[in-house]
Amino acid sequence: MGTIAFGGPASAIAMMENEIVRKQGWITRQQFLDILGLTNLIPGPSSTEMAIYIGFTRAGWAGLVVAGASFILPAAVITTALAWVYVRFGTLPIAESLLQGVKPAVIAVIVIAVWRLGKIAVRNSFLGGLGTLAVLAFLGKLNPLLILVIGGVIGIVAQQVRKPRESSAGSKLSTGMAVLKKSLLLPSFLRVAVTGLLVTGASVPVIKRVPLVRLALFFLRVGAVLYGGGYVLFAFVEQGLVRDHQWMTQRQVLDAIAIGQFTPGPLLSTATFIGYLLGGGWGAVVSTIAIFLPSFLYMMALGPILPKLRQSKWMAAFLDSVNVCAVALMAGVTVRLAGDALRSWPMCVIALVSLAALWRWKLNPAWVVLGGGIAGLALSLA
Repeated sequence: MGTIAFGGPASAIAMMENEIVRKQGWITRQQFLDILGLTNLIPGPSSTEMAIYIGFTRAGWAGLVVAGASFILPAAVITTALAWVYVRFGTLPIAESLLQGVKPAVIAVIVIAVWRLGKIAVRNSFLGGLGTLAVLAFLGKLNPLLILVIGGVIGIVAQQVRKPRESSAGSKLSTGMAVLKKSLLLPSFLRVAVTGLLVTGASVPVIKRVPLVRLALFFLRVGAVLYGGGYVLFAFVEQGLVRDHQWMTQRQVLDAIAIGQFTPGPLLSTATFIGYLLGGGWGAVVSTIAIFLPSFLYMMALGPILPKLRQSKWMAAFLDSVNVCAVALMAGVTVRLAGDALRSWPMCVIALVSLAALWRWKLNPAWVVLGGGIAGLALSLA
């Protein structure tokens, strides 16, 4: 997955669903949806955290570390190599051409994943209506975290309205809320604690060659509070590295973003590229570890908790609603990405051919994305 998951978190999640649920059968689609909903509620890259948690469900703590590291490492190695080329030659013109063809293919991959997950998540008309409202709210630029939380609360309220009160309902609700409190407040506590420790590091005077400690502090802070997935990272980087610290130019940041989108695996591998530019090889290593470390800590804290959530009917209703909203967010992201990716008729053709290949012939999404990249390169050379 870390080697072939091109196109950002939505594409990586789609490929995971295809490989881990449909082909390998390691977890059920319901478990996959539960993990998706949970990782969207906490800071960090959702696709990476899903890989980490799936590793935990398969092989415990060792699986957690192995799965997470394996998903991150290929992207980090590839990004470091591209950073070396960038520093040596000053630009990466081929990346833009490849990315132009990758984008429409990725749109097709995400559409298929949204369809598959949506069929499981939308269990009744209530959840269907909630998902529709979530898509509209996302397109209306409401904060994704708010959409997930509000959707979950609506699910609990609807559960209470639909079901008659039972004598044990109060104790079940208390148990469910206690589990939810552990699952949400513990990572929040970790986030606040880490952020508090990092605030002092932000006032160190800026120098031309950025020390490794400062790189680690910056990316550790970003990884600890990054809600909204890899795409939100770009806002943090532009504000922190260009405007606040003036460590990089606007053009360098744009090039780093392009590399993060083009390379496989998590989008947060952009930090690897930036780390190499600012601190060489060790800068790449330190930045990569720093930005992903909070995700491992969050998943370690939440690993034993998720199965307990399903034991409470209240938390089950919460998770069902959050799952629908998470799929709705993927649909909303697809709409937004499509506006950028499908700007010309050749890109629309690539998207339609990719959709047909996935739907009719059920090709592996990795080959479809690779084919899109080759088509984009061919169009640029024509």
